[in-house]
Amino acid sequence: MPEKRTRDVAVNRRARHDYFIEETHEAGMVLVGTEVKSLREGRVNLRDGYVRVDSTGAWLENVHISPYPQGGYVNHDPLRPRKLLLHQREIAGLIGKVRQKGYALIPLRVYFSRNHAKVEIGLGRGKREYDKRQALAEADARREMERALRR
Repeated sequence: MPEKRTRDVAVNRRARHDYFIEETHEAGMVLVGTEVKSLREGRVNLRDGYVRVDSTGAWLENVHISPYPQGGYVNHDPLRPRKLLLHQREIAGLIGKVRQKGYALIPLRVYFSRNHAKVEIGLGRGKREYDKRQALAEADARREMERALRR
């Protein structure tokens, strides 16, 4: 089997802070030419993005891909909804899971895999404030232990 080459374009670090990610899925994106060029330059912001799933398919919403500087009049709308390429059975499964209270689909990272733009989406359950504090305390404790072991 050939080696899978990937190159991260953007990572949504905030998602793992705000959500418990229970499962992940890989999806292709339907893009226009200037969006691909902007992605290759790393000009994408996933922070406020989410995935909307309905009977027509899955859509990546509120993800900002900056206009390509040399695009001119053929440039794209930076916040337009982008269709995600998933199998029907994957979409049906995600619809059932998202309808449960407290679950959301969040884009985790955008990357290129064999020159195809992909997005990794995660099914996440929102963290409460005390969950976030507990996770930060655990990370601090782990960091302190690693620091002590190095000495």
